[in-house]
Amino acid sequence: MTSPVLLIIDPAGTIATADPDAPQVSVLDLGVTRGDGVFESIGVVGGRAQALEPHLTRLARSAAMLDLPVPDLDVWREAVLRSIELADDTAPELLVKLVYTRGIEGSASAAPTGWVHLFEAGGFDEERTAGIAVVTLDRGYRSDVRDTSPWLLQGAKTLSYAVNKAALREAARRGADDVIFVSTDGIVLEGPNSTVIALLDGVYVTTPDSLGVLEGTTQAAFFADVESRGGSTAYRAITVDELHAATALWLASSGRQIAPVATLDGEPVAQEPALTAAGVEALLAR
Repeated sequence: MTSPVLLIIDPAGTIATADPDAPQVSVLDLGVTRGDGVFESIGVVGGRAQALEPHLTRLARSAAMLDLPVPDLDVWREAVLRSIELADDTAPELLVKLVYTRGIEGSASAAPTGWVHLFEAGGFDEERTAGIAVVTLDRGYRSDVRDTSPWLLQGAKTLSYAVNKAALREAARRGADDVIFVSTDGIVLEGPNSTVIALLDGVYVTTPDSLGVLEGTTQAAFFADVESRGGSTAYRAITVDELHAATALWLASSGRQIAPVATLDGEPVAQEPALTAAGVEALLAR
């Protein structure tokens, strides 16, 4: 078992090793009291950080959407790589979580808080092979919410995860493992912590981030592999009817890589085991 690693990044950009079992964050930190901050989760396979630069770019984009101070990506990159170096590396798959908050509530200095936490990812073999049960849930927003109401922060990876966790609990009450959010105007969005990929008429399709979803790093890597093998990909709006009629469906994330959807709203979904296996193998090797 891999021992967790924790690195604290202070406002001056200094990186310090900390005890992951000891208290480190103030109870007055706005990341704790308000969920006022952003984060990223990066997969680590064989000592390699997956899609490190896209994750760092997305961290900076999310921070800008929240009007947080611009993070020094060179410092964050160094912290991620250092955490991997410090790992005892006994697990085949790890995760590195980057957290960046607005800092102490009411502080005159208003200095942000940052840390990098490396830990064992856990096993996803069953989900990658047998698939997962998924339900669709209404997100309560139209698909054009990013343009009409940017203050709702759709497309930012924020620490405000209460709604996402509530959706996953609702999925569990319905006997499912995960969720696909749908807009009020019937457009497929994303999962609480994943990107939706649908195989439609031979084309791998995902929802564009212009519709208020988080830009998917794992999905982008999967699309790159598909294209390298001569496959076709597309970013466009997907309707719920198309979702139910898809040849195959996957949810993509940094931990699971890709997991096939076995059932959707209680109905079986067609499977493409060879495509899934090839995709997982390519993603783990990147």
